[in-house]
Amino acid sequence: MAQTSTAKRLDETLVELESKRPGFGGGEPPVRPNAPVGSNAWLAVWMFLGAEAMFFAGLIGAFLVFRLSAATWPPPFQPRLPVGVTGVNTVILLLSAFTMRRTLTCVRLANPRKAVRLLGLTAILGAVFLAVQGYEWLRLIQFGLTVSSSVYGGLFYTLIGFHALHVLGALIWLAVVFARAIKGRYSAQHHLGLQTCAMYWTFVVALWPALYGLVYLY
Repeated sequence: MAQTSTAKRLDETLVELESKRPGFGGGEPPVRPNAPVGSNAWLAVWMFLGAEAMFFAGLIGAFLVFRLSAATWPPPFQPRLPVGVTGVNTVILLLSAFTMRRTLTCVRLANPRKAVRLLGLTAILGAVFLAVQGYEWLRLIQFGLTVSSSVYGGLFYTLIGFHALHVLGALIWLAVVFARAIKGRYSAQHHLGLQTCAMYWTFVVALWPALYGLVYLY
């Protein structure tokens, strides 16, 4: 009888433990560790920037192949690039990176009004850069430098033109962020959209001095 009673209590204990196992009709489900807020957005932006870096690395590689194999560069009878004006334009674009970083600082310090002003200034500086580039391209086309005029022209408009498209895309993104900032959508605790925009803007700005040195000065 004692053995029967012990066996019965053992069976009851096993049944009770089995009922408390997750997934078998009892007990609390296992707690999954929560991913950091915005981790997917950060990962997506970093992957996108990596793809963009590889894209421009391919364009720069193609430029260097033709540049190093040419006997004279730029080719004869081709207009020279506006080094001085573009140098000033480079400073303007670099200044926009500084204002963007200051924007992030102001948001983190809970100063939204100043952040909006700096964000607007960043957009203005970017637009000025793009406008000056467009004006210089029109002059170069008038002087005979076109995509089909030579390999030199084709490489110039491909490499610099793709960067201009990226600046335009960054400006559109910045305009969306600016509109949200005016509505007070960003705070010291929640400003992921502004951070990701700043990441892309910084990438576009940091890429330009390398292109300027390579295409205009080398």
